[in-house]
Amino acid sequence: MKDNFDVLNGGPDTPTQTSLLIRVRSNDEDGWRRLVRLYEPLVVRWCRRMGLAEENAADVSQEVFQAVTKQIGQFRRERAGDSFRGWLYGITRNKVRDVWRKQADSPAAIGGSTIQQWFQQTPDQYDAKSEDAPQEFQEVLRRAMDLVQVEFTDKSWKAFWQVTIEGRKAVDVAADLEISPGAVYIAKSRVLKRLREELDGLEEIE
Repeated sequence: MKDNFDVLNGGPDTPTQTSLLIRVRSNDEDGWRRLVRLYEPLVVRWCRRMGLAEENAADVSQEVFQAVTKQIGQFRRERAGDSFRGWLYGITRNKVRDVWRKQADSPAAIGGSTIQQWFQQTPDQYDAKSEDAPQEFQEVLRRAMDLVQVEFTDKSWKAFWQVTIEGRKAVDVAADLEISPGAVYIAKSRVLKRLREELDGLEEIE
């Protein structure tokens, strides 16, 4: 069996230790890009679900993240159930509400009953127990994986992916990758630790 050096100590397995939330609050440019990459698809989906056309949803998404840049210092998780997605949903809902109000005041406004219907059908608060919430979390997590993958060796990433995502046994993965089962567990632990560091304060990874 080959040396495990490339898994245990290999090249790019030297991730940073600062959470994405901290970098964003420090106005780190790369941190902002990563935050938008993680959550913009979710914001656009909310906008579409709230009745906006695709092109309007993209515009409102930009407005949402402009608001986030100004308000990120106000985000806190002080109570049970507080979440970044819930906070982001609140900003999104307010921005979409602004669009409806502008349309209501325009000569070609949609009917008032349609606006009232939207307000009645759209929850004021983000429902973390809704059917969509687990799927939304998985999508954010997958995008976070895409972001941190470059920080690990190919063999480390394959070990993590095959055990954690594909559900394979560590001993089988170790045999395929020609490393020890212990190295597989270490790779899994390191990637999960990095994901927790990246999303600390934004998402909970068990």
